[in-house]
Order: sequence, then structure tokens, then C-alpha cells
Amino acid sequence: MNVKGTFFVTTKATVTEAFGPERWNKFMARLAAKDKYFKDTVIMSITLMPMEKCILLFDELIDECFNGDKNASYVMFGMIGAKHALSPGGPYQSLMLIKDIKQFIESGLPKIWSTYFDGGSVTAKFENNIAHIKISGFPIKHVYYEKLLMGYFKQALKVFGKKSAATMVRSLTAGDDDIYYQFELKDS
Repeated sequence: MNVKGTFFVTTKATVTEAFGPERWNKFMARLAAKDKYFKDTVIMSITLMPMEKCILLFDELIDECFNGDKNASYVMFGMIGAKHALSPGGPYQSLMLIKDIKQFIESGLPKIWSTYFDGGSVTAKFENNIAHIKISGFPIKHVYYEKLLMGYFKQALKVFGKKSAATMVRSLTAGDDDIYYQFELKDS
């Protein structure tokens, strides 16, 4: 499975804004010394990056800049990614043209997945004011998927105009083969 380089562009902008370009450049130099991929590859928004390289980048970045707090940091990066991508001027703002919450959840959220990843799948259903989101087909079981995607989908719902409370029903890190979230929607 690969992930589109849009995540990299957003992450670079976020870290550069928070810590300055010098810190980002030093981090990338250290990462390139550890893994040839980051030395030899120009990562643009359209670049398809192998998931293991994406996870390596995030894990190293979180260890270096965010005290190793993977749970909170992955949620934060997910929320920042959704805000960047779906807000006015963002690359995927057109998904926000959907005005019906059921349609946004059941067709928009799976489209968001497929704009970033070239494998795996998302099914989403909206009933009784709860969004049921199931994600499967992971080549690697890692907290990245659980926390970053929870943050991303939670923020996507917020950009749409809905607050939500997330509950993880199934989890890769708990040994399940898929992720299943329930987002109970509330008015903003």
C-alpha cells in the first residue's frame, strides 16, 4: 500500500511553521542518513510513498519533535491534515460541496481514503446519528492508522459542521484485522 505525498507536504508545512525550516531540514537530513529512500526520492504531493516509509517518517518525527507521544501526535496530524485538505483553498475542498451529512459520510469519507491511499478500503454508514466507519486491508498493523485516521475523520466531520465523539470498536493494535470507529454526531 502507498500513500499520496499530500501528507508529506502538509506535515512539512506544519513542522516548519511550528519549529522553523532549520529544524525540519536537520530532521530530514538525519532521516536520509538512516534510510536511503529519503535521500534519493523527491516527495511531492503526487508522489506515492510506500506505507512503511510514511510510518518511519512519522515515528521518527514524533520521537524527535513530540516527545514520542504517538497517540496524541498521530491524532493531531490527522486533524491538521483534514483541516488543510478540506478547508477552502485545500486540495480536496470539493468534497465539502456535499451538503447532506449521510451522503458525506457514506460516499465522501470513502473518497477521502482513496485520494490518499492506493490500497485498503473504507466502508461508512450513517444511522441513528452515528457514523460507522470500517477500514480494512492494512499491510502493516500500526497505531498510525488508528490515531491519524481517527483525527482526520473527526476533523473532516468538524469541517462539515458537526462535532463528534469517537469510539474505537475494533483496533489493529488490539489484534483485530480492521479498524471500526463509531462517531456520534453532535451539532457544532
